[in-house]
Amino acid sequence: MGFKVATYEFKLRTKGEGDVLDVTDQVIDAVNRSGVREGVANVFVTGSTAAISTMEYEPGLVEDLPRMLERIAPKSETYKHHLRWGDDNGHSHVRATIIGPSVTIPVNRNRPVLGTWQQVVLIELDTRSRERALVVTVIGSE
Repeated sequence: MGFKVATYEFKLRTKGEGDVLDVTDQVIDAVNRSGVREGVANVFVTGSTAAISTMEYEPGLVEDLPRMLERIAPKSETYKHHLRWGDDNGHSHVRATIIGPSVTIPVNRNRPVLGTWQQVVLIELDTRSRERALVVTVIGSE
């Protein structure tokens, strides 16, 4: 039984701010392809205006999330980022910082350990459509 590290990258196109993509299948695919039986999978999105989390991916919660983020970091607020760069996504950076760019998920018997109603999601927080790189690194024993 050996130790293995395997990294996979998936390209995803988002629709822009508030788009929540279920990326659970990509995580499962990466874990399966890795051959890791016991270990961890780290799921990471590149960029400073997107985030990774877990949630119950159902329409009500997908709709609730952007509304709650608006309460935490409102678009209408004055952000120093706007003033410095002359753009409109300071709130996007703040939201991404709060949620974070990655999650680490246990791997058991070559499967990510997720709850029955728990999916891995990429949350687009920028004000426009983006191509995102989802990086899944699987580490553990074969």
